[in-house]
Amino acid sequence: MKWNKQAAVNYLRLHALKMSHSQCAKYTRQAIEAGGIKLERTHHAKDYGDILLRAGFREVPSAFPVMAGDVAIIQPYNGGNPSGHMTMYDGTKWISDFTQRGMYPGPGYRRMHPAFKIYRMY
Repeated sequence: MKWNKQAAVNYLRLHALKMSHSQCAKYTRQAIEAGGIKLERTHHAKDYGDILLRAGFREVPSAFPVMAGDVAIIQPYNGGNPSGHMTMYDGTKWISDFTQRGMYPGPGYRRMHPAFKIYRMY
């Protein structure tokens, strides 16, 4: 099945909660699947990078602007959630299991700026 990023984005918008329930990978994965791409499962959000690559996504160079359907995999930081974070850009904002203020989902991420990679299906 071909990637339908608009279906993925619409699914994510429709299912976003008011606040995080620590299920970023589940919600983002389900949105990707609603767009037609079946993903392998893993427990930690930080581990979805290789899974996205195997599914046909490509890493986006950091100098490129983000686009609707792009997925960010953010590594954990000391003192934060050891699972890291996974989120998708809808064209105006980042959404995981909730609508975020920015790509980094919370104050610890915004303060520590852990490593991340952006993935895109072309």
